[in-house]
Amino acid sequence: MANLDIEQTRNQARALLDTRIESVTALVRSRQRITELRDQLVAAERDDKRAYVQATRDGWSADELKKLGLEPAAVKRRRTAKRSTGQDQGTDQKTASTIADH
Repeated sequence: MANLDIEQTRNQARALLDTRIESVTALVRSRQRITELRDQLVAAERDDKRAYVQATRDGWSADELKKLGLEPAAVKRRRTAKRSTGQDQGTDQKTASTIADH
């Protein structure tokens, strides 16, 4: 049996743990960034909705905004979600025109 050095073994074990701690720290930082970006997205979507409402109050019709490529954000999200789940796109068009008429 080889003569083991306790201090050397402890240092090697610490080095292995440090590597594991670094990887889990990077994972936590990544998750924190995702949370921050989601929060920023929620705020941006809220600002977008307010700006859309303000544009309609300033005289822009939903149809005019749509022609400019500025549909309400909720319509775009719903349409994208339905496409990704494979639902009928005809329903999307009805929903978009119903919302645009209001």
